[in-house]
Amino acid sequence: MSILKKPDLSDPMLRAKLAKGMGHNYYGEPAWPNDLLYVFPVVILGTIALCVGLAVLDPAMVGEPADPFATPLEILPEWYLWPVFQILRIVPNKLLGIAMMAGIPLGLIFVPFIESVNKFQNPFRRPVATAVFLFGTAVTLWLGIGATFPIAESLTLGLF
Repeated sequence: MSILKKPDLSDPMLRAKLAKGMGHNYYGEPAWPNDLLYVFPVVILGTIALCVGLAVLDPAMVGEPADPFATPLEILPEWYLWPVFQILRIVPNKLLGIAMMAGIPLGLIFVPFIESVNKFQNPFRRPVATAVFLFGTAVTLWLGIGATFPIAESLTLGLF
């Protein structure tokens, strides 16, 4: 059973703190012994049991040994890096590709300032910023999907 420390609401100092929005940690359930002695070990042991159970039920298979001299034909990064990987693939000058990749966060920094005079948060009342967002999302999806295609079909997504 846990130990609870009930607040003495007749205490004028506590009432003054509560009126200012402070003193809320003065009462409640103390960390010792409730959390540190009872809850934390259960969570830690449960996490360990979950990891061991998953390792027993679905063990990792050992694949073929790595060969540093045999490069796969198509190397893809993780899915969230596909758009910038596609930029590096399609731009002939790699320095220009890196500059374009650096331009993405720089462009995103300026999006809030496009309509800074507009006080509304509703996207329908901020048409320019909404259009920039939708265009950027469409281009990101297009580049990300194109990164999974061979380089000859990556810009057309194999449609044309």
